[in-house]
Amino acid sequence: MKNKFGYFLASYFGVGYFPFASGTAGSLMTLPLVMLAGYYGGTAGIIIAAILVFAIGVWATNEVLKTSENKDPSLVVIDETAGQLVSFSLVGNLLYQSFDNWYLYIIGFVLFRVFDIIKMGPVKWADSKLHNAWGVMLDDVFAGIFAAVLLLGIEKYFMAF
Repeated sequence: MKNKFGYFLASYFGVGYFPFASGTAGSLMTLPLVMLAGYYGGTAGIIIAAILVFAIGVWATNEVLKTSENKDPSLVVIDETAGQLVSFSLVGNLLYQSFDNWYLYIIGFVLFRVFDIIKMGPVKWADSKLHNAWGVMLDDVFAGIFAAVLLLGIEKYFMAF
């Protein structure tokens, strides 16, 4: 029997049912959560949100995988939510300080999507070797880590000028 609540959470409140590019839609719809977590808690808020979303995501994704023949169903986008949060974790304190930092949202979004799509190193390992909810979630977390490091580097470079 299908756990409807698990599907609801795994699809990030239904975003995963978007008819095309559901992963991109999930990442884009995570930006308001990044803004809220950054505003109320800065870096710590974003990290706490990422940890909570990851934990919920493992459970919810596992519920979906119980009834799916696909090892990473496109409707599961909570993994993108966790990964997108991670991608902003190193610049969280800058996100709410000023609207002058709006470019960080765009760059972080693009970097995360690129690393999630090209799947290099640990991203590819988690995607291809872990055929369970942990693998679905971890590949996006690893993509988020790559994006976070590069986003911090870009921010530091541009702040130098």
